[in-house]
Amino acid sequence: MKISILGAGRVGATLAAALAGKGHDITIGHRDPQTAEVKWQGPPVRHAFIANAAAASPLIINATPGDTALATLTTLSNALTGKILVDVSNATTRLPNGMPGGLLYPGSSLAEQLQSALPDTHVVKALNTMIFSLMAAPQSLSTPAQAFLSGNNNEAKMQMRQLLLDLGWQTDWIVDLGGIESARATEALILMVPYLIKAQGFKPFAMSVSY
Repeated sequence: MKISILGAGRVGATLAAALAGKGHDITIGHRDPQTAEVKWQGPPVRHAFIANAAAASPLIINATPGDTALATLTTLSNALTGKILVDVSNATTRLPNGMPGGLLYPGSSLAEQLQSALPDTHVVKALNTMIFSLMAAPQSLSTPAQAFLSGNNNEAKMQMRQLLLDLGWQTDWIVDLGGIESARATEALILMVPYLIKAQGFKPFAMSVSY
């Protein structure tokens, strides 16, 4: 599948390397693609400016910072029309130490704001309840975690479900929470992070639901 990943930080690079390693045709959107191409050490991918990357694929993964994602992506509305936009970011205010301090869209979510601003794009929320290193390595946890899906379009969620399987998630670890409004619940979980780190120390973690 042709997939564009917007953002080349730890999240974007992790997903790009993992999905390219599974045979997907990956384009990474950067501010400086030439420098990024020289520095890239993963499997073969394309590097492009963010706008060009958004136009290059039918499925787009937003790995840009959550606090600026809405402004960034709304400028790409034409390129995103009719496409699937998977949002893996969380939009928060920041404490002085850089940790999440509050929700940027209280009573809503970044995913809902994106869907409202991009009505002709199929927004799916996923992979925002874990540290980036576990997005493509869920089997490394001693207790299975869940990957939650939120979105209004079932076909878009099915395509994201397949990508999760490619990333190593088992079928019974994937939970469809329903419409895009359910993203406000998973986005709010980011507020636990500073307290978890204080209580448990900094270690890879993801959210798990036991039955």
